[in-house]
Amino acid sequence: MTTQKKQLLDLEIKDAQVIFKTVWEALEEEIGHENLRFPKEIILLGGAPGAGKGTHTGFIVHARGMTCKPVVVSDLLVTPEAMAIKDRGGMVGDKVVIGILLRKLLEEDFRDGAVLDGFPRTRVQVECLKMLVVEITKLHQQYQDTPLATSFRRPTIHAMVLFIGERTSIQRQITRGKKVAENNREVEETGVGQLQRQRETDLSESAARHRHQIFKEQTRDALTSLQAL
Repeated sequence: MTTQKKQLLDLEIKDAQVIFKTVWEALEEEIGHENLRFPKEIILLGGAPGAGKGTHTGFIVHARGMTCKPVVVSDLLVTPEAMAIKDRGGMVGDKVVIGILLRKLLEEDFRDGAVLDGFPRTRVQVECLKMLVVEITKLHQQYQDTPLATSFRRPTIHAMVLFIGERTSIQRQITRGKKVAENNREVEETGVGQLQRQRETDLSESAARHRHQIFKEQTRDALTSLQAL
């Protein structure tokens, strides 16, 4: 590892430590230590734009016998500021993502397991995930010989990554945009069906290419580092 890469990794780890500590302490204060009950199984599903993450989540949920819907991380980031960032093909800040996601995972529906579509996307998020596993393990050890043991089970993490080339990614993003546009036209004309959100990055080849470039430069390395979990 070069000196520059090591310095960058050290900085990312420090950022992750600050972010996670802030979010974790806020959760403890807000809901209480005994209520930090996370899924016993977390399945991470990542991949390039257009790789088919949404297509595969249904199969994964069924195969694992889960009754809850997949957590599409991008769909949790619905503030105007977050939407503007996503429409430009960028990524919402790590602190916002971690805070929203951890609160979501505490919902009772996910006690037996959760599929996370689109997480983690950065090295900081990977480091936060590692710290989450450490904290869940501590909770398991703390409560394993108490009546609350079943609520604090040892965590199991699985990671799946779907890779496709830039050309295929761009083609699929643009094709998706055309399908959404056609669906919305039919809904508006007939009043039947539901309007679907149109991604700005699905409307132009340059925007789709930019989104894939971000994946290559940031997300792919982060996903590869999951092997250390």
